[in-house]
Order: sequence, then structure tokens, then C-alpha cells
Amino acid sequence: MRCRSSAVAGHRIGRILRAIALAMLAALAPIGAGDAHAQREPEPLAANYRGWDYIVEKLVADGVDPRQVRRVFTDPRVEPFTGLQFSLYPRESSALYRGFTQPASVALARRCKASHERALREAEERFGVPATVVASIIHVESGCGRNTGKEVVLFRLARLAMANEPENLRDNITRHTETGYDPAIEERTRERGRYLENTFYPEVLATFQVSDRLDMDPLALRGSGSGAFGMPQFLPRSYLSYGADGNGDGRVSLYDADDAIFSCANYLASHGWRPGISRAEKRRVIWHYNRSDSYIDTVLALADRLDGGAAPAEEAGGKPRQVQRQVKAKGKANARAPSTTSRRTKKSAN
Repeated sequence: MRCRSSAVAGHRIGRILRAIALAMLAALAPIGAGDAHAQREPEPLAANYRGWDYIVEKLVADGVDPRQVRRVFTDPRVEPFTGLQFSLYPRESSALYRGFTQPASVALARRCKASHERALREAEERFGVPATVVASIIHVESGCGRNTGKEVVLFRLARLAMANEPENLRDNITRHTETGYDPAIEERTRERGRYLENTFYPEVLATFQVSDRLDMDPLALRGSGSGAFGMPQFLPRSYLSYGADGNGDGRVSLYDADDAIFSCANYLASHGWRPGISRAEKRRVIWHYNRSDSYIDTVLALADRLDGGAAPAEEAGGKPRQVQRQVKAKGKANARAPSTTSRRTKKSAN
């Protein structure tokens, strides 16, 4: 009896001990799970974003690391967003390109072509785009790499992507209807705001992807006031889609001449350039690169000069010729940013 009593008592003590252990585990489990959950959770987004809250929320919703977003939009290299004024019918002046077919500019373009003869020849062999056309583009875009821009690309693109931010949109509607309300003008303002957001917000996302690919600070990428960068002045999405390694080092840098030349040729070939195409077809291809008649005229006229010939009479004078547009501009981003201008005091997109 005593042995049986001892066994029963031992069994009861064992059950009690197991119950106590289970209770302790149950009590500790939420704390441990909470700690693990807290470690997985991103840092809180609470911060003073200085007017950028609209785009910050979009970026986080689209999967960009909240901590990286917070670092970028609280960095002093990104100025506070105080509004973006945009015009309803932007136009690029032909005067921007008048100097490129003058003798001094043609001489510089020849020097550019000669300096990069090997890469241009290899790109032509691979992609079928004449060396003269690629040399003309990088000369017009960046002076053969002498002027690639010093602006923070992400900041410039983010400004343009904020066009459709509700308060900014209201301000632009008020400004465009201040002489009298017109529902057609209001609708055009809304369309323009949507266009700018739809064009440039994906470029902001792509900038983060470029920085990941190149293992660099997103704010270290420098370019033009419209957010284009490198010798060929690509926007980030064009870099991701058409960047080509010309020097064989396994990386694509648009600040490297070989990579820039191969990337430019790849872009044109991907949009339909092939040996023997007509001049009208050439124009349609370059239209993807920059939707400006004056720009197209200039590139083709300069390429003619580099080939040793004179530019066609209607183009040599720099007068824009209308393109039979096979591709509609609305809603489709070209390699470069659509024509925009920025004033430091009143930030605007024309």
C-alpha cells in the first residue's frame, strides 16, 4: 500500500509539475512571439517628411523598405516639398538645339566620335545603329559626357511625381482658373497632374531599383533637373530595360563611355532601328528617345554632318518638321524626361 501510495503521489506530483511547466510556457509564448514579431516589423514610419507624405505612403505600399524611404525623405539633400506648378500645354523651344549644327559644335561631335571610335564601331556591329547617330545623341545629350548634370536624380523625379498630390493639384487648378472658372481647364489640369504622376512615379520606384543594382545610396545618383542621368541621359526605367555592358566588366554605368554607347544603341535598336530603314522610320525611332521634332531634326542633321554630308535643306536651318507620329506620347515615357523646367523659387514643370 505504501509503495502504491508513493507511486500515486509521484504521479500526481509529475502531473502538477508538467502543468506548471505548460502554464509557464503559455505565459512566456506571447512575449517571445511578440518579440519576434517586433523584430520582423519595419521601423515606424513616423517622421517629419516635410511635405513628401503622399509619395512616401505610395512607395511603402509598393514594397520599398520603409526604413530606406524614411532615410531618403528626411535627408537634407532632399529639399522640402513646397509645391510644383505645372503648365497645361508644355512645349520645347527649337532654340534649344540651334547651336548643335554650327561648325564649332560639329567639330566637338567629330572629336567625340573619334575618341570613342572602337566602342561606336562595336555597338554598330552588334545593334545595327550607325556610329554617327549614337555619337550625335550623346553629343547633344551631354556634350559627350562633359555635362551629365549635378542634380539629385531621385529628388528631381519625386518632385515631378508629386504633381497629382491632392493639395498641389488644387493649387494648380486654382492658379489655372484664377481669371474665371472653366470646367474644361480644371479637367485638363487634372489630366496633366495624372500624366506627370504616372510618368514620373514609376521612375522614382526605378531609382530605388537602380541603387540596389549598383549597391549605392539612392541619393548619390546625379543627373539633370528632369531626372535623366549619364552620357545618354536615360531615365531610371530606361537604364533598367536597355542598359548594356559595353566594356565587359559585368556592370552597367552610363557614366562610362563604352556602356553609354552600347546602351544608347540598344535603346534605338529595341525601338525599331535596323540597317536600311527610311528617314521617316529613323525619325519615328528617335521620337521614342525624345518627343521633340526639333531634337529629331538636330540629331539627324548632325549625324549627316558626321557622315561627311550636308544636312537636308529643310533640316539644316533648324526648323522643326512635323513627324507622322506612329506612337502617341500620352502615358508613355521616353528615354529622357519630357521637357520640364525648374525655377528655384517657384518650383515649376513646364
